[in-house]
Parts: sequence; C-alpha cells; structure tokens
Amino acid sequence: MIRVLVVDDDFMVARIHERFVDRTDGFVVAGTAGTGAEALAAVAELGPDLVLLDVHLPDMDGIEVLRSLRAAGHGVGVIMVTAERDAGVVRAALLGGAQQYLVKPFEYPQLAERLRAVARSLTALPTQTEPDQSAIDRAFGGGTVGAAPLPKGLSAETAASVLAALSGAGEVSAAEAAERVGLSRVSARRYLEHFVQTGRATVRLRYGTAGRPERRYLLD
Repeated sequence: MIRVLVVDDDFMVARIHERFVDRTDGFVVAGTAGTGAEALAAVAELGPDLVLLDVHLPDMDGIEVLRSLRAAGHGVGVIMVTAERDAGVVRAALLGGAQQYLVKPFEYPQLAERLRAVARSLTALPTQTEPDQSAIDRAFGGGTVGAAPLPKGLSAETAASVLAALSGAGEVSAAEAAERVGLSRVSARRYLEHFVQTGRATVRLRYGTAGRPERRYLLD
C-alpha cells in the first residue's frame, strides 16, 4: 500500500481528497495536515510515500514546503493539488521535484490517474539489481521528455515546462500553453505536436461557429 499524506487548509476539501485516495486501489491515507509546518512535521513523523500538497497554505506556500522536504533529504513523492495556474509556480514545482501537478477543481478519475502514475514511478526501480535504462525512464515518469529525441530547435527544459503545464491543466490549446509557459503560440504548438507524435499527448478538435476547429491537447 502507498501511504498518502493529504495537505490542504480547507477541511472539507481535505476530506474529499481523503475519500478519493481511499477509493483508489493500492493507496491509503496516512494522515492530514492543514499548514506547511504541520505537513513537514507529519512527513518526519509518519514517513508517507506520497504527499498531496496544496500551494496556498496559511503559513507558507506549497513550493516552500516542497523545497524544504527536498533540502531535508526526504524522497517522498509529491503531487501538487492546487487552484494555482501560474506558469512560474508550475515550473517551480517541476524543478523542485514534484511528480505531478493537478489543478482544482477536478474529478476523481483525474486524481486517480496521477496517483497511479506516481505509483508506477515509485515501483519502477528494482531494489536488488542495477536498473536498465527502460526502468530508469519509467521511474522518471515513463520517459516523459527523454523518450524520443527532441526536434532541432526544441529544448528539454522548455519541453518539460510545456508538459508540466499540460499535466496541470489536463487539456490546453497552443495559445493557452503559450500563456502558461511564456512562449509564443507557434513555439508552444511545436512542443505540443511533438508530444502528439511521440505518443505523450493526443488531440481533440473543438468546433466553433466559424473557421477551423481548435486543436486541444490532452495527456495520453
């Protein structure tokens, strides 16, 4: 069982997230915390495998909590669960070592998908042998960015930021991804189309009243 610490300052929201965790096979709630300080203390005391971490907490933001966990040497998995959509925050979460980023509000299947993705990462590496590259790629999220060579002119760092924005939103257009990451729409679309070509994302066409349908990108 993967033991999960739920961190949210809203009591009712925390209860909902607890129910979602308990509903998912292979996961159990280890505890809850309503502040950053409580979260750090709970990780030290309870030793959970995974933390569902809100960004907006009353004493410190979730990015500070994440950085404090890493600075203290805690290898606990982290899923950011927040209403915050700022591209800088998403990038900070990615670079700080969060495995997933899920934007509120969301439904149970969206959280369950991310819980299972983290579970695959946590269990990917063999404990008694040297892992091969495929096992390492699975541990790093299935080889999200490095699974296929990036086309000329695309950078791995920006690709990771675009993928984090896509993961956080669940579904984006090229214009929305560009706004979140701070790119031009054309550049964002190049990254998104690369993810489609390499099987990391799919496209849904949204038809309006006139003109071409809008291409909406979803994680595969």
